[in-house]
Amino acid sequence: MTVKAKKHLGQHFLTDESIAERIANTLSLQGYDNVLEIGPGMGVLTKYLLQRKTKTHVIEIDTESVEYLKANYLNLADRIIEKDFLKYDINQVFNQQPFAIIGNYPYNISSQIVFKTLELRDQIPEFSGMFQKEVAERICEKEGSKTYGILSVLTQAFYDAEYLFTVPPSVFNPPPKVDSGVLRLTRKDNYKLTCNETLLFKVVKTAFQQRRKTLRNSLKTFNLSDNLREDSIFGQRPEQLSVQQFINLTTRIEQDLKT
Repeated sequence: MTVKAKKHLGQHFLTDESIAERIANTLSLQGYDNVLEIGPGMGVLTKYLLQRKTKTHVIEIDTESVEYLKANYLNLADRIIEKDFLKYDINQVFNQQPFAIIGNYPYNISSQIVFKTLELRDQIPEFSGMFQKEVAERICEKEGSKTYGILSVLTQAFYDAEYLFTVPPSVFNPPPKVDSGVLRLTRKDNYKLTCNETLLFKVVKTAFQQRRKTLRNSLKTFNLSDNLREDSIFGQRPEQLSVQQFINLTTRIEQDLKT
């Protein structure tokens, strides 16, 4: 039995065993016992996670893939979650315990997976896996680049992001039209920020929604004082600010809104 890739689920099954093993080995397995693989498909990555003696759970929305996994990975059967990761309360399984996330992520929901990881950052010390190459690069990008944006700033506020290696389309069935990229996120030791974290998300998203404008114009909706808006930082565009500058700016905005 094999599973047919479904376009509406964004499925591209990895066929290269050496790359699957390499991805599995990106996790350090330090500071946690549980690993959650998102979208395991036919288990090409799963088998290497199990070889590493991890307490692996998998979450899969595709019924056909679930049937394949149950038939071929008997030691995994009670740890297969047939749910949509984006909609499921994963603490029904992990009960507030730490866990790492790994996977060959469907391109069409990969950014949403990262945002949900950020919501669960208190529990997720490590995250790795495969994305569309340009998305992986964007997550890891630094200020000053045209691809640096919301995903870059918010991810790097809490995690150290590393772009690890590129994967060609030829090792998938069916092959995607673009290269893929594997990254690793390692939660920072001091990931609790000095600013209001909810406000940071709002500031970053508002700034980049009009990324060609200066912050003076893009952040108008915050109704900031003229005194603050005259600061030189407000003459810059969002891609010019480092993650730390966004954190510092959020602190100043919070203070300004209280006056």
